[in-house]
Amino acid sequence: MYRVIEFNQEEQYLNDFLSLPAKIYASQWLVQNPTEERQLLTNRHILSHYFKLRKFLVYNQAQEVCGRCVITMYPEDQQAYLGFFECIEAFDCCQLLLDHVASECLKMGFKAVVGPVDCSFWIRYRLKISDFDRQPYISEPYHPSYYLDFWERAQFHVTERYVSNQYPTVPKRDRPKDYQRATGRLVNQGYQLVSPKKSDWEKVIAEIYELISELYADFPIFKQLTLIDFKEYFANYAHILDFSMVKMIYKEGEAVAFFIGMPDYGNLLYQPLNAIRLLQMLIKKKRSKDYVLLYMGVKKGHRGVGIGLIQDVMSELSRRQGKAIGAFIHAGKVTERYWQQEIERQYHYALLARVLTDEE
Repeated sequence: MYRVIEFNQEEQYLNDFLSLPAKIYASQWLVQNPTEERQLLTNRHILSHYFKLRKFLVYNQAQEVCGRCVITMYPEDQQAYLGFFECIEAFDCCQLLLDHVASECLKMGFKAVVGPVDCSFWIRYRLKISDFDRQPYISEPYHPSYYLDFWERAQFHVTERYVSNQYPTVPKRDRPKDYQRATGRLVNQGYQLVSPKKSDWEKVIAEIYELISELYADFPIFKQLTLIDFKEYFANYAHILDFSMVKMIYKEGEAVAFFIGMPDYGNLLYQPLNAIRLLQMLIKKKRSKDYVLLYMGVKKGHRGVGIGLIQDVMSELSRRQGKAIGAFIHAGKVTERYWQQEIERQYHYALLARVLTDEE
């Protein structure tokens, strides 16, 4: 027997909310950032002014927390967003929580509930639906294998699919002429390809903001940020990026394409910082052999630039004998086919929705 409670900022409930993931996941699978979660739950996050939250917990008869989630509501949006969902392996617990959330959203006038979305496009979204035996890479959501089944049985259906492509180590002898031809074509067409320095970050982050605002605007659940908030939210990237894996392409002084790759820190960045972890982070940053290809965009009207950009990235990976994961590619997009012949494994993710009816 379970019961759902809604809470505000009561310390007991905040602690129960934050403690549940550690009861479901072993430490190597845990991708929780409790500091950021607390900031969001208490409306003290840099993005909190963009949305409102309702927060829920499920308890059993022994008063043990068994499930949790947050509803995120944006002004003038007909969809509500369900995130920070966690639940023990008990479908009746999950169904009670999801049905309760659906009923509350219907009362508020929403047409659908979409998830998992941890408050924002910028924080984390998508449900992991394959390859549960592999430890999570940096920025990857990790969920138990039973979540997809539970959500679908609770009347959610998959609306969007995403893949991450695992690429093998590229031997140094492979395709050097291909790399040279690809980047040479860009230069011959008047493009300038640059790996910025850390000292360039303020300029580069503003250019990336302009490109993302234009190129990502039609992505599902995308929400625009101000430049000030964008720069503050991503400020820490200046300290954890390997800038040789950040690329900017310019044409006549205008930024027309960008790429951000990051050393694969796994779940290291979510853990409390101490001397040992700081050393591990520094080693990862300087000597990583594994990279996650996180963000990329090319302005319309610059055909072929994306291929040239990827070729340059692969050249860099070949030089350092590194592996890479092309992360969270929207299924059906042209980027899904980049270096298709080299893909050695794919990981799959989904976004789901439940259409709300008067029967809720």
